[in-house]
Amino acid sequence: MPESGGSARQVGIWAASSAAFFSIAYIVAQLFEWAGMLGSAGGPNSASTPFGIAVLLVPSLLLGPAFVVTMAALYAVAPRERKVFALAGLALAIMYATLTGLVYFVQLTFVAPRLAAGDTQDIALLLFVPYKSFLFAIDLFGYSLMSAATLFAAFGLPQARSARAAKAAMIANGAVLPFLALQMLVPSLIWPASAWAVTFPASAILLWRVFRELPAEG
Repeated sequence: MPESGGSARQVGIWAASSAAFFSIAYIVAQLFEWAGMLGSAGGPNSASTPFGIAVLLVPSLLLGPAFVVTMAALYAVAPRERKVFALAGLALAIMYATLTGLVYFVQLTFVAPRLAAGDTQDIALLLFVPYKSFLFAIDLFGYSLMSAATLFAAFGLPQARSARAAKAAMIANGAVLPFLALQMLVPSLIWPASAWAVTFPASAILLWRVFRELPAEG
């Protein structure tokens, strides 16, 4: 039986819906970026402009806490015998949010203003350049951890009508992990890794449904 309760259910509903919203907002922004509509040269290999950084990274920054809270709520409602899987998912989610949050906060508050001022001579290490920068590698590692988090957490779901579909989506998101982790070495892996744009929002939406289907009181 799940260790369910009204507060964990409600927090899960809000957190999962927020994670879905922020991930979709990022995906839409990334499509605009690749189309060259945010000021860059377009395509997956171009560095972003200050405007592009803001549009892309604000939802990305907010996604981290939303995902962590989703995993915390899942741990709270997970069946006792499967809580270890949800706890592993929560631990990996915290690692993901810490790494990517650091990258995005630095980009938004330090790098973007310097870019806008044309003053980047002494911050080359902090520039976010696809496949050519330290922070881009950290970002890919962070999203690899996110994929691992959904893979583990998929086995800690409570009983609900949508649990089977949520488990499938979360495992599918976990399967993206090698394409993310090896992308610095093989940039063309971005194309199979782009499945994240389907698997993660689907996972978040289905988790939202799982939380909604739980009893309000446990």
